[in-house]
Amino acid sequence: MFKLLGDLRVHFKYQAIRTDNAVFRLHNVFTTVLLLACSMIITATQYVGQPIQCIVSGLPTNVVNTYCWITSTFTMPDAFAREVGREVAHPGVANEFDSSQEKKYYTYYQWVCFVLFFQAIMCYTPKFLWDAFEGGLLRTIVMGLNIGVCEQDEKDKKKDLLIEYLIRYKRTHKLYAMRYWGCELLCLINIVVQLWMMNSFFNGEFFSYGVRVLGYSDVPQEERYDPMIYIFPRVTKCTFHKYGASGSIQTHDSLCILPLNIVNEKTYIFLWFWYIILAVVLALLIIYRLVIIFVPSIRPRLLHARSRTLSRETAEVVSRRTDLGDWWLLYMLARNIDPLIYRELIIEFAKRTGEKAGARA
Repeated sequence: MFKLLGDLRVHFKYQAIRTDNAVFRLHNVFTTVLLLACSMIITATQYVGQPIQCIVSGLPTNVVNTYCWITSTFTMPDAFAREVGREVAHPGVANEFDSSQEKKYYTYYQWVCFVLFFQAIMCYTPKFLWDAFEGGLLRTIVMGLNIGVCEQDEKDKKKDLLIEYLIRYKRTHKLYAMRYWGCELLCLINIVVQLWMMNSFFNGEFFSYGVRVLGYSDVPQEERYDPMIYIFPRVTKCTFHKYGASGSIQTHDSLCILPLNIVNEKTYIFLWFWYIILAVVLALLIIYRLVIIFVPSIRPRLLHARSRTLSRETAEVVSRRTDLGDWWLLYMLARNIDPLIYRELIIEFAKRTGEKAGARA
């Protein structure tokens, strides 16, 4: 298990050429690794340990354990608010005839590890698509200029090749930028869809899960019950039917302990907060991209902010002489080229495109 979890660190290796931003990596790398790690931990707990242990007399324990695991267990919803030790044996566990509500069945626990793995695949999909769309373009045109220490002749030759590429293929990179921003939008759509899926998976109780956990301490003591235990009960009931010696049907009522839900409740309370935070950050990122698209005047400021060695005048000249796609490629180059080399490259690019660079450039 530790070896498997350790192998996930390969996803955090340093990238010399970055074709995306931090928020994009939070969704595609960190969240994917997080979901895979949770899936592995729950899988180990589920299939290596004992995910369920039932108490029943007169029947083989392993038979009842297997039956209750592959079918379902249940609680009585109105028993969660009753006093443990006097009215009920455990939260949610009560006699059926003593309840005014129908049984609440739990069938999700054997699917949690598979669902988490599927969610990890969904989170990795935008990165997979972007890597296919990008095709190593930035790595190809950077040509090692991200390392400032190099021979002057070699540096000049590479700069000339890069400038020639930018001029020859001017106004052809709009699709490149739109594909990347489309993948960012896909990240937001993915998070929203996954929130909806998890809410459906837990019978409509996931959306309010974190809010109920946060508000648990504010509820009066006589009305209080732990929302984590309500969704992820640690003790449930299971009914097993068998034929007796005379052929009549016998009903055996058993208590089942679900130690796996200790892991599940902590996993999903963390995922609830993480997904809400990630959804908000991605929504702000999409708004930021819309500003870049529809407010061209902000582009020189962003280019100058990305490379402080570049003067504001030069940034304005370059932004005015390029379209949205070319500007985005230059913006990404600023993240992957040595700042001094980038300054020289942009000044020369501005000159060759017919604009006079600013005196302070």
